[in-house]
Amino acid sequence: MSNTGWLLGGNVVRMAVGLLVSVWLARYLGPEEFGLLNYAIAFAALFTAVASFGLNNVVVRDLVNSPKDASTILGTTFVLQFAGGLMAFGLAATSIFFIRPNDDLAKLMVSILAFAMVFKSADVVKYWFESQVQSKYSVWVEHGTYLAFAGVKVMLILQQASLMMFVWVIFAETVVVAFALLAVYAWRGGSIKFWRVRCARARTLLEDSWPLILSGLAVMIYMRIDQIMLGQMLGDEAVGLYSAAVGISEVWYFIPVAVAASVFPAIVEAKKQSEALYYQRLQKLYDWMTLLAIAVAILMTLLADWLMAWLYGESYRGAGSVLALHVWTGLFASMGVVSGRWYLVEGLQKLLFARTLAGAFINILANLLFIPEWGVQGAAIGTLLSQIAAAYVFDFFNLRTRPVFWMKSKSLLPLSLWRFKL
Repeated sequence: MSNTGWLLGGNVVRMAVGLLVSVWLARYLGPEEFGLLNYAIAFAALFTAVASFGLNNVVVRDLVNSPKDASTILGTTFVLQFAGGLMAFGLAATSIFFIRPNDDLAKLMVSILAFAMVFKSADVVKYWFESQVQSKYSVWVEHGTYLAFAGVKVMLILQQASLMMFVWVIFAETVVVAFALLAVYAWRGGSIKFWRVRCARARTLLEDSWPLILSGLAVMIYMRIDQIMLGQMLGDEAVGLYSAAVGISEVWYFIPVAVAASVFPAIVEAKKQSEALYYQRLQKLYDWMTLLAIAVAILMTLLADWLMAWLYGESYRGAGSVLALHVWTGLFASMGVVSGRWYLVEGLQKLLFARTLAGAFINILANLLFIPEWGVQGAAIGTLLSQIAAAYVFDFFNLRTRPVFWMKSKSLLPLSLWRFKL
């Protein structure tokens, strides 16, 4: 509970400050420049799975199960993710050149944001703290840095800085977080000089994570491809309207992610003790996440038009209908976060890739069908359909995953409220 409290508390502060700065920035830049910035961020984000090699959950699991091998696990993971960051940068910079050959500004922005992924190799320290149920230290670093750079963004807005200055600030924030994580790790008694790189460990990690690399890429496609396709089909202004709505819709996503990350070691331990306890904890997690998601979705749907106009101004009022649709993806995204952890515990990484690939394919197809007809609303529909397909319906079609399909279905029933116990 203490670990979860740090994760949630830090993210609540970050959510509040981030929302304020994002709204202010959107008002300052206007829909077109705000859309271009989000287009570049989304495009670079497509390659984050390559940068991380999908190692996050695998490394946490190995650190929990084999603490004596921590130095080898950490050192090997750091080198793998550094190489992955360089690969991701090269892929992003090359891809944007072909997709927007005449847009020099977009090419420069994507290249800068993609190069920042090289510094994400320091995230190996986060994995260590997560495995030790000591996430408060990484929270201190990430959120402290975030708040400091939020202040920098406010200063730039007040000084009427150019769009590129905000891109450089985003890059600088990533660099500072990387070095700060390493410093805190050293402060807590760790030492990089004891890290070791072993080819055998690298092979083991990649054998377990390669489906997660592809799965992560598929996830980023069906989470971000809507912004990229909107930019290509309707222009940057449409991306600006859509991104403003998505920013509100996803503002609470840190809750299921933080809770799932914090209880992951406990879920692993529960499986060792008892299958009944293991599934009892999973069901309870589904129940609470579903209840929270439905409450948020109903509230946002009722207030969507007023909220967008009040926060972002009249130029963003048209994004209200996008928010009313997109906010329901949170229900299924929460299910996906929890079941994704279950897939990993059960060793079903290949099936995890298959379901996210299905979601990505459905999102692309839906965008092609609905964006020309309904514009930004069509992109929201595409994202919702892809989340329903990947995070919920997919599990019905395989005997090994059907138990979690019924668990998710049970959490949607009103009678599930009777099972809530502290």
